[in-house]
Amino acid sequence: MAATRSGSPLHKVGLGARLLGASVLAGTLVAGLALPAVGALGFGAKSATDSFNSVADDFTAPVPAQASTIYDAKGGVIAKVYWRDRTVVPLSKIAPVMQNALIDIEDNRFYQHGAIDLKGTLRALTSNASDGSSQGGSTLTQQYVKNVNVEKAGDNISAVRAAQQQTIGRKIQELKVAIKLEETLSKQQILADYLNITFFGQQAYGIEAAAERYFSVHASQLSINQAALLAGLVQSPTRYDPTEHPVAAKTRRDEVLTAMATYGTITAAQATTAKAAPLGLKVSTPRQGCITAGTGEQFFCDYVEHVFLQDPAFGSTAQARQDLWNKGGLKIHTTIDPKVQKALQKSVTKHVFAGDKAATAMTIIQPGTGKILGMGQSRPYGLGAAANVTTLNYNVDSTMGGAGGFQTGSTFKPITAAAALEQGIGMDTVFAAPPQADYPEMTDCAGNRLSPKPGDKNDSASLHGPMNMPYAMQMSVNTYFVPLEQKAGLCSVVKMMNKLGITTQALQQYSKKTKSYHLAPIDQVQSLTLGTNNLTPMQMANVYATFAAHGTYCSPTAISSVTTLEGKQLKVPSADCHSVMSQNTADSITTMLAKTVDDGTGAPAGFTDGRPSAGKTGTTNNSAQVWFVGYTPELAGATVLTDTAITSGSKADLDGQSIGGHVSYSVFGGTNAGPIWRDAMGGALAGVPFGSFTKVPMPAPVAGKGKDTGKTGGTTAGATGGNNGGGNNGGATGGGNGGGGNGGNGGNGGNGGGTGGFTGGLIGGAAGGTGGVTPGG
Repeated sequence: MAATRSGSPLHKVGLGARLLGASVLAGTLVAGLALPAVGALGFGAKSATDSFNSVADDFTAPVPAQASTIYDAKGGVIAKVYWRDRTVVPLSKIAPVMQNALIDIEDNRFYQHGAIDLKGTLRALTSNASDGSSQGGSTLTQQYVKNVNVEKAGDNISAVRAAQQQTIGRKIQELKVAIKLEETLSKQQILADYLNITFFGQQAYGIEAAAERYFSVHASQLSINQAALLAGLVQSPTRYDPTEHPVAAKTRRDEVLTAMATYGTITAAQATTAKAAPLGLKVSTPRQGCITAGTGEQFFCDYVEHVFLQDPAFGSTAQARQDLWNKGGLKIHTTIDPKVQKALQKSVTKHVFAGDKAATAMTIIQPGTGKILGMGQSRPYGLGAAANVTTLNYNVDSTMGGAGGFQTGSTFKPITAAAALEQGIGMDTVFAAPPQADYPEMTDCAGNRLSPKPGDKNDSASLHGPMNMPYAMQMSVNTYFVPLEQKAGLCSVVKMMNKLGITTQALQQYSKKTKSYHLAPIDQVQSLTLGTNNLTPMQMANVYATFAAHGTYCSPTAISSVTTLEGKQLKVPSADCHSVMSQNTADSITTMLAKTVDDGTGAPAGFTDGRPSAGKTGTTNNSAQVWFVGYTPELAGATVLTDTAITSGSKADLDGQSIGGHVSYSVFGGTNAGPIWRDAMGGALAGVPFGSFTKVPMPAPVAGKGKDTGKTGGTTAGATGGNNGGGNNGGATGGGNGGGGNGGNGGNGGNGGGTGGFTGGLIGGAAGGTGGVTPGG
């Protein structure tokens, strides 16, 4: 096709069509404003009037999407989350020079005209009609309406494009709404709303975010140069982006400065000085989301997000909750205590390095309230292929962003003991506790009979022979707790789990029936008491918090309050505190677990300053995980040390790994998880007066005989035994001839072991019994 030359018939036809369009809109403007129809517009004006009047003028400006802020228990900011980075501020907190710079460059007659600047609009229409260009003529009010339509379009690309179309139809709609706005809002309200909604590039929506993004100041602090640059961005945030196109940005800034001088906002001399200055950027990189949290709080922040997005209290649908989280400008106050969190994170990263194959995780909960005061892990929070980072939160279940939990080993035994005590089975109950035993017959909660398992042995590790509950707990004897489970009833133990908040395992499994994933049910098997179900540090910390609270269970809570932009308080998840066992049962568990820390497998976790504590160790098969779960009167915490290969289904074994810069050839809950727990809890309680436990009388220990395990673990120098109590010195690697050796009256335990040895390895026989040795957990 030949080029169209000016003056040709084809050119005249195109020009005539554009002039007709301009006439229609001009007639619309005149008619819509109830001004006299003029000249040649004639019938076209009447038709345009009908079209104009048919456009609805009902308009509800959406509350602009704003960033939500997550706070710790002391009011410190953990993180901000947003769909659009925006903080709405009143006009009083926007520098006057910024207000004037925008008006000068975009709509210098803003305070003189109404919704429509007829002079400017007709000038733009005539120019556009004559040369086909798209020249601005919109007032700030019209531009505000366009920005609102873009905001309403959200992530719908086609809707955004429709809102930005340069068509007469869109202009008519904007004009009608603009007229309505000018009738209901003051000029200052319109200006404030405009400055808070418009886009300035670099993910910054609204003037406060823009000021912080480009200059790291508040909108109230903007200088002449800064205001001019930001006002210039409104026309095209991409074309004039000062970080990408500094030359174009300066040219545009100087145009704004010229306009500011022309309309009297600044003097000509000020404009000249400002133009000679560089852009003066001080860019703050956009940072949002839980990944920006500090002190290891990323995983807790991630957990808070999962709680929020799954609770119907924050919206009836998943999309409503997501929108409220991303756009609601909420103030979300949480339970995390910065002092507790700092101590926890310091301990987990001190004892286990980020680059270790092993990882450790810990949760601390306040007994009697359910408040999560600390949550963290040694492996840093991170996305992508970066080494040694993960988004899996080892503290929680897989529906909450977790790894699916871990077998808990012997830390489960207090749950069995609580079920037994509630059944009236006393601490003085004695079982034979042989070196090895088959799993006996039991019945699950569905009434299914679980047959004995000949050949499937559980063993007593280091002790055997008749013993009662306190001694079996202190020394973590498997062949005591399996018959205790049978006597109490497997279903009774499961029901106690349920009362303590454990109704499923922490890992997900696929259901062919529902064709979906769900948390796996509790595996009701004879080995339940030995910790074969996959649970989380948060669950176990809360179980022990219930013991510390004298039997009062509170569901774990992470959110203390949520406030909307309007100041409305939203309902937050309740801790639902209620009694789940008698106080005597809970205090009996505490009494036994305090003894476990004083003289048993938990000795390495004890405080050197004498602060009262109670707890239990746990070591799973092949040392894939080791645990220490314990509490003081003030705090309860659970620590797991795991081989991360377990999360990928690979073979896992902590033995022989370098953990925190030290190779440990025999890893146990007491020796490895215990010190992590001790240091975290000690730091969290620094300066807090010692509390005290309510203890109950325990029966005199009935202690079994020991055997040589050859395991790492030395002896306590000077440990006192009864008749025939003694024991030999710990070996060079901490193992050795642990107990059962004949000795004279009041025989003494040997010297502490060497490499890997731990305090408490040998416990002298009590009440005339025979001394024994326990491995480290």
